[in-house]
Amino acid sequence: MRFAVLVLMLASPAVAGDLAFVTSQNAETVTILDTVSGSVLAQVAVPGKPAPVAYDPAAGRAYVIAADTGRLFVLDETGAVTDSRDLGEGAFGLAATAQDGLFVTDWFGARLLRLDRDLNEIWQTPTGAAPAGVAVSDDGRWVATADRDDDRVSIFDAQTGVLLHRVGTAGAHPFGITFHDERFWTADVQGDSVSVIDPAAGRLAGSIPTGSHPYAVAFAGGRGFVTNQYAGTLTVFDPATLDAVAEIPVGDYPEGISPLPGGDAVAVANWESDTLVIVDAESLAVRSEFPMPSGPRAFGQFTGRQESP
Repeated sequence: MRFAVLVLMLASPAVAGDLAFVTSQNAETVTILDTVSGSVLAQVAVPGKPAPVAYDPAAGRAYVIAADTGRLFVLDETGAVTDSRDLGEGAFGLAATAQDGLFVTDWFGARLLRLDRDLNEIWQTPTGAAPAGVAVSDDGRWVATADRDDDRVSIFDAQTGVLLHRVGTAGAHPFGITFHDERFWTADVQGDSVSVIDPAAGRLAGSIPTGSHPYAVAFAGGRGFVTNQYAGTLTVFDPATLDAVAEIPVGDYPEGISPLPGGDAVAVANWESDTLVIVDAESLAVRSEFPMPSGPRAFGQFTGRQESP
């Protein structure tokens, strides 16, 4: 089955820049934004309520899943759809790999898939119940899923899919998961906490209190940042001491969060405010704010530095 996808070109990315691919679930749109200039480079109509996203600057492509249908779309940096595949309605979490492929969680099927860059399946393996987010270690050794309904994280060998560890989280219902400084970090939605998982030892290494209903975690400027959906804030913490150091307002119902390539700020998608805000990692002030089509969610690593064309 083929979909007609409309690309509205609003500007032309003639030079390399810092890009964000922001999925707006309600508007069924992906916005490609230059986060430095604020220019909207393209808006792509994607049917089926797009929400998860993974941008791979090295490959010059972004992966997007339509949450209602489970169809995976591949976009280039102009917004053109270059490939797609139907993965089934449960397809949800996305993480791009350094080897030009990606990992996908299947919420309904309780499994993790690894695909190559041509979207062919390399392997699949069972996870815990309702896997949401997925993250891969920087060296490509480990991949982990946040198994929401089992209150745990499953850690696998990224090359083979062999299960290495299952680790219970500090709080209930882990959702977003991120790899940083040799550890996995989960946002525990109903636990108001972040769990810190040591993948080598296969154990819970600590936790951090957050605001109400944390959704996802990102790191910039030596700090950790957590979106708190119900509080409309970011919890800021020290990843070395695991101490929460601040809670700052960013907008209504923040969900997706991703570091800017320079490491000095994070981008936050506010579902109910219909905005993308850039928060400075040092001053903790909102540096800029951009309007987005209805329901920006941007669940995943949605920012990166475009390679020279």
